[in-house]
Order: sequence, then C-alpha cells, then structure tokens
Amino acid sequence: MKTKLITAPTVEPVTLAELETHLRIDSNSFADDIESVQSIAPGSHAVAASYALEGAGVDVLNYAALVVLSAGTCGSGGTVDVKIQESDDDSTYTDWTGGAFTQVTEANDNATYEKAYTGTKQYIRVVSTVAVAASEFGVSVIRDAPQSVEDTYLTNLIISARRIIERILNRRLITQMWELALDDFPASEAIRIPYPPLQSISSVTYYDTDETSATFSSSKYHVDTYSEPGRIMLAYGEVWPSTTLRTVNGVVVRFVCGYGGAASDVPDEYKQAIKMLCGELYERREASDPQSFSELPYGVQMILGLDRVVPV
Repeated sequence: MKTKLITAPTVEPVTLAELETHLRIDSNSFADDIESVQSIAPGSHAVAASYALEGAGVDVLNYAALVVLSAGTCGSGGTVDVKIQESDDDSTYTDWTGGAFTQVTEANDNATYEKAYTGTKQYIRVVSTVAVAASEFGVSVIRDAPQSVEDTYLTNLIISARRIIERILNRRLITQMWELALDDFPASEAIRIPYPPLQSISSVTYYDTDETSATFSSSKYHVDTYSEPGRIMLAYGEVWPSTTLRTVNGVVVRFVCGYGGAASDVPDEYKQAIKMLCGELYERREASDPQSFSELPYGVQMILGLDRVVPV
C-alpha cells in the first residue's frame, strides 16, 4: 500500500495570530500592527436599491477586523443602509449575523460608526442600499494583526507541527485529497482507506497490463465514512473487476479526508496539541541536546495517545 498527497490543505488548524498569542509574541509597534483596507471607497454614491452597492472583499484571515462606516452628508431625504457579509472564497457571500449598521439619515450623518467582525470566515465585505438621494460615505476595514519578525518561521512551524501530529495520529485534520495505490484488488469485499476521517471517494481506477485505465463504477460499491478507518464496500452481488492488472499499483483510489475545510472543523484538542508542539520547537530550535528531543512533550503525548488510529 502506498499513498500520495494530491491536494494539500489550503488553511491550517491554527492561525499565526493564535500561535503568537500562545507564545506571547507581539510586534514592535502599533503602526506595524494595523492597516486600513477600503471596501467601499469614500465619495458621493448614487441611489442603489436593495443592497446593490457591493464593496470589495477584504481578507481578514489571521486578523482582528474592525469595519468603519464614515458617513458624510446625506442628500435631501436620503438614507444609507450598510451591512457586513462574509465568505470562504471571496465569491459567494452571505449576511453576517449582527452585521447591520444603524441607518444613516440627515439626522445622524457626518459621523463615524464601527463594528468589530467576530465571525470565522476568511473574507468580508460590505453592501449598501442608498435610498431617495445620493449620499456621501465610505467603508473601510481596519485589520489588526501583530507582526513578528519571525512570522515566516512561525507559519512554517504550524505546517510542520500539523504534519507531525497527523502522522502520529494516522489521521488528517484539514480537508485534503490523497491517492491510495494497491497492487491488486483485495480478496475481501472491502478496501480500507487510511487517514480518517474519510469524507468521500473521488474515484477507483484500475490499470491493465497495457497501462489502459478504467474506472470502477461508484454504483458498484458503498462508501463507509462512519467507520475509522473508512472503507469502500462492494455493493450486494458485485465483485471486483477480473482484469489482469499491471504488476505494481494496479488499483488507484483517490479520496478526500479530514475534519473539514475550516480551522473551526478541527477538534480543539488537536489544535492545542499543535500549539504545544510549536512551542516546544520554537524554544528548542537547535538540536544541541539529543536527549531533549527523544520524546514529544508530555501534554502532546497525552492528547494524541487517546485518538491514535492503527495504520491501515
């Protein structure tokens, strides 16, 4: 049995900001910590019905974000309604609960309004309705992310710690795609899939001695995502193909595994283990004392030992 990573995770279970908080690392100055990004540029905006005025998306991953509505003068009888939306991909946006600003009118214009974004999505933007008359306003997102001179090093530590913990657990934490290569179909009715939790099977492909590939129909098997590790089970009355396969890697199963595509999907104890292991690697970055690196930190062992899966 051999495995190969096809698509790596796009996010990590622990953010840089979370690790810096865990390590008690901060930046050198307030000015380095914050920056302002426009979602709706300031100016006079024409009438726009039903939140038709859409601001630009702003990446807030690893940031604390404050959305600032700077209202100028409303036209005669004019009103401005602004709300915050959130997204995983900067394409499909939904309203963020609690993200609506107080309506701006002639009675309360020429003022500044603020809302802290406390959601979990990577991107936010604002959308606005301008009614009756053109009105002056703009919306910016102030991002606050304390920067450390070691940010690149810390980011690499998070990736390394996640991979180490995945290998110890024989699990995968964040959504990723792998291939499992077998020399032949099993004698039993099941193919066990490594690296739980299994999310889905993308394909089962087999190759004959001429290197011609064929796909084993998904209608001929069931996918067991409940068991750990997950399984491909033959449907009732079905059998594996009888084709003479090439001598090595005759069967290739492509599968998706992991707890989910967002950091919030990963169990908290694994995120804590990542931070603890990062702390150990950060403090002992030079292997000058081999004895000190002979074992994982006790707390990490205790967390991971409970949920380790026997390798397939």
